[in-house]
Amino acid sequence: MSKLSSGETAFEALVSSIRSGTYRPGDRLREEEVGARLNLSRTPVREALRRLEAEGIVEHRPRIGAVVRALSHAEIVELYEMRIVLERTAAEMAAKHGAQAEFDALDDINQAIESVREDPAQAAALNQDFHRGLYLAGRNRFLMDAARALNNALLLLGPTTFTDPERIDEVTRQHRAIVEALRSGDEKAAGAAAEAHLQTSLRHRIKALGA
Repeated sequence: MSKLSSGETAFEALVSSIRSGTYRPGDRLREEEVGARLNLSRTPVREALRRLEAEGIVEHRPRIGAVVRALSHAEIVELYEMRIVLERTAAEMAAKHGAQAEFDALDDINQAIESVREDPAQAAALNQDFHRGLYLAGRNRFLMDAARALNNALLLLGPTTFTDPERIDEVTRQHRAIVEALRSGDEKAAGAAAEAHLQTSLRHRIKALGA
């Protein structure tokens, strides 16, 4: 396995920090502060910031510098519109092509989400695993590529909405509905359950914008 360069290490560390919420949309990324946090010199940090800017995760503001980009209301709606199209298709394909063992794995992840309800960040990470597993069960590499293209935008959604225990209950209930449809091989029901789940997520995101 090839060793990551300092610039690649800085990039991966920054992406991880944005995903975890250490750095949030609107936060300024000062080279010195980031370098000190990652124990790296300013040169690889500067390289990582340029790459993040090229990939649309960071923007450069005059007299301020690098800032984690924040999605507008319209962009969040557009993002979820695309997620709905892709995940509905993924669920339909998973109902047709997926294996029962994969559905068991999705169910296990969903139970794990319930078990860590007191740790929103961990629950959110497991939620990402659930959705990744759904795409994998769909058996379509082009669909997977399309989903990966949204990953950068998903980083910019901001803090998780899983801080409310009732939200965890809602998410896991909707996940169970998806898994049940997958187990029965009902493509239409699986697609509808996936779409309903993301429509609910979008409502929570819009509500959080006004908070």
